[in-house]
Order: sequence, then structure tokens, then C-alpha cells
Amino acid sequence: MAALNGKPVDRTNLIPFSSRLKVGRALAEDVWSIFNVANLPADCINLGQGYMNFPPPQWVKEAANEALSKTETNHYSHPKGRLRLRQAIKNFYGSSYKRDLNPDTEILVTSGANEGQYSVFTAFLEEGDEVIMFEPFFDQYLPSVTFNGGVPVYVPLHPPTSSSTLKSTSNDWTLNLDELRAAITPRTKMIIVNTPHNPVGKVFTLQELQGIAALAEEFNLLVMSDEVYDCLVFDGREHIRIATLPGMWDRTVTVGSAGKAFAATGWRVGWLVGPEYIIKPTLAATTRIVFCSNSPLQEAAAVGLEQVKDRQFFETQRKEYAERRAVLTEAFDKLGIKYTFPEGTYFTLMDVSDVHWPEDYPFPQSVMGRGRDFKACWFIALEVGVSSIPVSEFYCEEHANIGESYARFAFCKDLETLTRAGERLQGLKKYLR
Repeated sequence: MAALNGKPVDRTNLIPFSSRLKVGRALAEDVWSIFNVANLPADCINLGQGYMNFPPPQWVKEAANEALSKTETNHYSHPKGRLRLRQAIKNFYGSSYKRDLNPDTEILVTSGANEGQYSVFTAFLEEGDEVIMFEPFFDQYLPSVTFNGGVPVYVPLHPPTSSSTLKSTSNDWTLNLDELRAAITPRTKMIIVNTPHNPVGKVFTLQELQGIAALAEEFNLLVMSDEVYDCLVFDGREHIRIATLPGMWDRTVTVGSAGKAFAATGWRVGWLVGPEYIIKPTLAATTRIVFCSNSPLQEAAAVGLEQVKDRQFFETQRKEYAERRAVLTEAFDKLGIKYTFPEGTYFTLMDVSDVHWPEDYPFPQSVMGRGRDFKACWFIALEVGVSSIPVSEFYCEEHANIGESYARFAFCKDLETLTRAGERLQGLKKYLR
């Protein structure tokens, strides 16, 4: 603290920060900080955060090492992304879009899916434009929208209402298209669709996507389709790209991720696919935000996509994740607790409504004043030794009561870890009522 005329002067807050940080909840102590491993017991099993505790496939890691050994791949790439990766995206994904993708004008490599989404908001949102997002929503959507002048508008997915069954499916979480229509105003610019959905695990049906598409066409809306979990769809469910529906290619930008595809979330390599008139201004935005993305890891991602068909990698990976899902959900079955069985992604929701704790339990200040799920997740982490994420974090205040019933568990872990977590969770039985 400095002195002026012999009197101390506080100089720690001389310049006010932007109000958009408050609007986007960026300054609030977020769920990732509260349930950080540093705040939990050292032996707590982390099923909260959605990163893997196993490495990318060996052949993809070898491709990364090879790229690091070459001079040219250690320097700037074109802001569009390395041509080899854009060509690999075209070759692998083109058929799923039912079109011959142009790697120069219809594909953009970004520094992770999140930066790609941010760049779309930067490119298309004017001050006051409204963006519809389905709750629960991936928490990065909110600040990314508000930082770019957008106004979030929330439409909740409705959880299953039956109290007679312990196991529901992610498809039981439903979208009310009348509520979606009612949320559209003259200021609405964009709808964010996330399928397969984080955190519910829902794979949107053709009927639901057709309903969204019809409204987007009627009101001339841009659709951002976050499909980073497109390679993790189970039980014969079909992942449908909304961009393939009649008229939707012209108003849709689709988001993809090498991190999710190859268990390499820290590589921060993602991509956008869409018509040139969407990709071109988004390229202008991403060029000024990051200029270009990680060159050697783009090369490794390209090698990954070039070889997945011959190696049947995604088919094998899907079976492995289904086995992981089974280990965790069978533990829920044995415990006798309600949960949502996911048909996509690597998340499952436990209903924590029946979990009870002593009235005088010493909760930290960080979870006080939050939803009941914050206390439930903290209690489970400390008393049982398995961490999860409270789902009310992914809702606006008005709808947070929906999320308070759920905790999100990630099964992107090895089988040994999931087995130990399942065994520990049986200790929750004595707290169920």
C-alpha cells in the first residue's frame, strides 16, 4: 500500500475491470475451483473432471514425436490449419456430412473446440444478440457468449419424471419445442445444439433435430452444433448431424475435437465445418485471437484421422468406453440409487435427491448458498472418496432447481480406477433415505 501526504492509499484496484466478466460468471468461484483436487482428500478418486487418466493411442503419440522432430512442423501454420489435417477431416468426415467438403473454404482448424466456438461468437454476434442454449449447458458457452456482447436465453431439457424406476436413459431427457419457439424473439441470432450432450449424455433424435431445424429456418437463425462427442455414441444409437437435414448446411457450423477423439484433451486441437460464408469471417476472428493452432499436434491429429478406418479405432474405442460405462453404472445399480444411463459421451448423472447428511456437517463456505447438489458432491467426495460435479452449475439461476438433483460422474478413466470408485460408492448406501 502506497502513501500520499503521509496517509496510506490503496492502489490494488486502480483500474476497474470490464463488467462483462460479472455477466459471464467468469469471476465467480466456479465449480472446477471448488472441486479441484487440491481442495479434496489426496486419495479421492476424481470422476468429476472430464479428462482421461490414460494416454492417447501409441501410434498417435509417435506421430506427435515425429512432428516435433521436424523443423517445419515446429513453426507457424496457416491460420486455417495445416493442410494435411484439413484434408484428413475432409476425407474422414465428408461422408457423414453427405457432401464433398472443401478443405480450403469449409474447414477451419482451431485451438480446441472451445476457441472455435468463441471465434464464431466473435464473428457473428452484435451487442444484444440473443443466443439460445439448452440446459444443462457446457459452462464455457455462457462467458463466451457474454464476452462477445451476446445475451444468453435458456431452454431447459426436461428430466424424466417417473419415480418408479431407478434407471432412466439420457433419451428420457426431452426438449419441448413449444418452449423453444416461445424463447425466440426478434433479437435471437443463434441456437447452440450439443449432441451427444454434456452432461446428460443425450443423443438428440431425428425428430428433435428436425424441430430445431424448422425453427431455425423459420426465424433465420444460425445453428452452432457442438458435436465433440460424435465418436462416443452407444447401443446402436445414430448420431445425426443437424447440418445434413434439408436446408441446414447453409446455416450450421459444426464443432469437432481431436482431444475427445484421441484421448488428448490437452492438445487443444479442434475444428469447425460449415459453409464458406460462416467459415470466412470466423477465420478472420480466430486469426486475431490465436493466429494459428499448435502445429506439431495438428500433424499428429491428421495422422490419427488418416489411420482410424484401417485400425478400426473408433469402433474399438466405443467398445472400451461402453465397458467403462458398465463398470460405473453397475455400481449405481448395486447401490440402488437413481441415475441416467447415457447413450453418448463419457458422463452419467446420479440422482442425489436421496442422499442425506447430518444437519451439522461442516461444509466449507465455498458450497454454502449454492444448490443442494454442491453439498451432496462435497459430502460424497469427503465421506466416500469419489469426486463428481454438481449439475446446477450448468443452469441459470431460474432453472437451477432442476440441476440440484444431479451429480455428474465421468467414466473416461481406466477400468481399475472405475472399479475402485464403484466399490467406494457402496459406502453411500447408509446415507440414502
